[in-house]
Amino acid sequence: MRLFISIIAWLCLIAIAQITPFDAREATIASVHGVLFTRRNSCRDVVSAFIARIEAYNVDINAIITLNPDALNDADQLDLSLSVGNATGSLFCIPILLKDNYDAAGLPTTGGSVALNASTPLTDAPSVSAFRNAGAVILGKANMHEFALEGISVSSLGGQVVNPYDFSRTPGGSSGGTGAAIGASFAVFGTGQSGS
Repeated sequence: MRLFISIIAWLCLIAIAQITPFDAREATIASVHGVLFTRRNSCRDVVSAFIARIEAYNVDINAIITLNPDALNDADQLDLSLSVGNATGSLFCIPILLKDNYDAAGLPTTGGSVALNASTPLTDAPSVSAFRNAGAVILGKANMHEFALEGISVSSLGGQVVNPYDFSRTPGGSSGGTGAAIGASFAVFGTGQSGS
């Protein structure tokens, strides 16, 4: 009888997850973990919700320079880990963005400059390795003031970052892409300053 009740409860959770999309707006580490560990949503659901926000709103904000093409695959791997009870790491399935002066293997690191558009590191910066080891999903790279030289977050590669709440204003800089992205709920958190 207990097994039958457990199966019914599990099927109900799956049904709820399928009809309740993850709401990325104002998400926190705790809220992401809450829906994951109660099986209301999968890691793929969570990551997909953030990617959908980026695709819908970044065209106006210019906060993101590069999306990680492997983000959904990374989410699927975390879902597999979760399914076998191996959800380890304080940032398990937490979608993050990196300022575009943090090296992440396989993603361009340009400093916002079109001149460095083909510069793709082979290894992660130590901080990025720490994020990955903690279970974070890197969604992509945030726009920044070119080479972090000024404070208005405009770059030759990504253009002018704008404040997501007032398009007539800049979010400042040089980490304005990260600030605007988090303000627009493009990720749970992001990096600023330098990538060292």
